[in-house]
Amino acid sequence: MLQRNAGFESQSPPDALRRVDGTASSTRGGSGALNTPRVSPADLVNPKDLANVPMEASVVGEQYLIFSLMDCELALNAEHIQGVERLADVTPVPNVVSWIKGVINLRGSIASVVDLRSFLGMEDLPHNPRTRLLSVRFNEMVICLVVDSVSEMTPIPASAIVANSRQKPVPQWLAPYAEGSALVGKRNIIIMDASRILFSEKMQHYS
Repeated sequence: MLQRNAGFESQSPPDALRRVDGTASSTRGGSGALNTPRVSPADLVNPKDLANVPMEASVVGEQYLIFSLMDCELALNAEHIQGVERLADVTPVPNVVSWIKGVINLRGSIASVVDLRSFLGMEDLPHNPRTRLLSVRFNEMVICLVVDSVSEMTPIPASAIVANSRQKPVPQWLAPYAEGSALVGKRNIIIMDASRILFSEKMQHYS
């Protein structure tokens, strides 16, 4: 189980999520595992891909990567985004849940690929040229999330982020993994929490 003495800084991920050194592992009688490579941020950043993401610099605030699932716009703090990739060369892993699409080699390190749509219980859709793979890192854990598309990198002030409310409701299927929402121009952006996704009970008990 997770240790919660000092936030996620002191958490130990479960065996199924422990980092590996470049090779896939399996637990629970061959059911497969989520692989978390021992990497530095520089290992996963793809400057070419990130350079293609539009950035807004006129607002003061932490940078967030805006992406979409279905008709919802979501955001993750750029601090936890290690790269944006086109979806390719995912190696399937047998005997795992449907939302684990396989593993991928990210510049020499093996990481698990999780389809965020399936993970959240949404309808599966065929991947298309806009589909992107986000390399998301929290502490020593790296997981690649498949999303519908990526639109931009934009600053969002902390004061603009509000918890779930009647005025700015967060969809029920997103609520366990969201900090709240923020109004960016006329768009309501759901602010996702990387730690709540990567260290969620569902990730720990994926099989």
